[in-house]
Amino acid sequence: MTDLPWDEGDGIPFVGAGPGNPELITVAGREALEGADLVVHAGSLVNSDVLEAYAPDARHVDSAGKDLEELVGVMASAFEAGERVVRLHSGDPSIFGAALEQIDALAEREIPAYVVPGVTAAFAASATLGTQLTLSGIANHVAITRPQGRTLDADQDHVTEFVGMDDVTTAIYLGTHAIEGMMERLQAAGQDPETPVAVVYHASWPDEDVIRGTVADIAEQVETAGYQASALVLVGEVVTGGGYDRSHLYGGRAGDDS
Repeated sequence: MTDLPWDEGDGIPFVGAGPGNPELITVAGREALEGADLVVHAGSLVNSDVLEAYAPDARHVDSAGKDLEELVGVMASAFEAGERVVRLHSGDPSIFGAALEQIDALAEREIPAYVVPGVTAAFAASATLGTQLTLSGIANHVAITRPQGRTLDADQDHVTEFVGMDDVTTAIYLGTHAIEGMMERLQAAGQDPETPVAVVYHASWPDEDVIRGTVADIAEQVETAGYQASALVLVGEVVTGGGYDRSHLYGGRAGDDS
């Protein structure tokens, strides 16, 4: 069997810290942190409890405010000095994590790196809501996206298109601050105002909070709560957790597998 990259332990691991709760990091991620001399972490996006639990004696460097060259320089210098370096990303590095550009920049210095996957916020939010992102007869697809803003032009925003597909659950990252505009665009496009929406703030953190509503009223609720960041928006019928069909998997028919 081919070794997984984190089995090799050669290079700098880019570890997904999970959604916030320290218990939701993977075993491989925890082991990498426990052996670290230096942890470069994603500022307030990573729960400090993760660092305190698994890397209390390592040096901690906040990546917030550092450009790519400075960030790579910090990791490269420590690695070349013989230190064990961990780059800790929130959630999973593959979701809006900008990990690959760091890995490529390290490769230019002939420093190997690899990714240790993590639990992304959409999965933690689904668990908190007591539902599934896919449900038989309700949603067969999941769209992970973000709305227009400072780093995304309006013509690159496909939230309205995804939500408009009846059998899609739309998980919106990095969009709480723009939720009013998102909901207005959805209604202008003809989306049913009663479409269920849930906003999960700090999914799995100690201060986790859930706001349930609809396309018509969720923005006002979020504004009242004062959340501008660090929340996951889920749009679609799965938010209610009801109305689904019995799956073929447990339908009692031999040969069914879905």
